[in-house]
Amino acid sequence: MDKKINFLHTCRQAAAEAEKLFGINARIILAQGALESGWGSSCLATEHHNFFGLMGYGTSNAYWHGQRATFETAYGTHHFRHYEATRLSFLDFARLIRSAYPRAYHFSFQPEAYAKEIAYSPYISEQNGDNRDLYRRNIIALEADIGRLLDWGGAGSARRYGGRTAVMAGGPRPNGYQLSNT
Repeated sequence: MDKKINFLHTCRQAAAEAEKLFGINARIILAQGALESGWGSSCLATEHHNFFGLMGYGTSNAYWHGQRATFETAYGTHHFRHYEATRLSFLDFARLIRSAYPRAYHFSFQPEAYAKEIAYSPYISEQNGDNRDLYRRNIIALEADIGRLLDWGGAGSARRYGGRTAVMAGGPRPNGYQLSNT
């Protein structure tokens, strides 16, 4: 449980900022980041602030300044994006989803539809051993788990998420954990 709470404590604000700037559901962003980074425990996340496994190709932008981390894997040599801060990874991910995966972006407040769109898009590479259906199911389960962990749907500053209410700030946290610095 502590790994999950630490991930949410570290990344929740970045996901909320990405939602505000790009209009993609923060819970979906957190779910995909949790899946891709093992709740923030992967080497890419801990050493390179890359929570989404984004490859180090393409043009630099406002969030990624061209730095790369190179890894040898069973599938060959891979270059991944290195970010100077966690929030830049989250903002770059949201930018990418909005610009390169518009169908997934459109469904970000409908977790089942989003998960299907992203799992069966070029974002997932079966050449790297990814299982599309398992990825889809994991995104759905993680989004729901994150909602429970953050008590989105309880007391506090409520917002609508695909027909249900979700809490972005305030209210007690499960198991006595507090996810803010206050």
